[in-house]
Amino acid sequence: MELFIITAVLLGVGVAGIAIKIWAKKDGKFAGTCASQSPFLNKDNEPCGFCGKMPEDCENK
Repeated sequence: MELFIITAVLLGVGVAGIAIKIWAKKDGKFAGTCASQSPFLNKDNEPCGFCGKMPEDCENK
């Protein structure tokens, strides 16, 4: 039971942290969420699978 309570509290803190970040950010957008911006994940300079933009076209560099 103790483990369940600790897990629930930690998950609650994580969700609250994300909610506060969305609330505090302009327009509620996360910065730099495209995987195409990461040179470690996109070694072939391919477009983002989510938004379709090329790495050089992303607004958050």
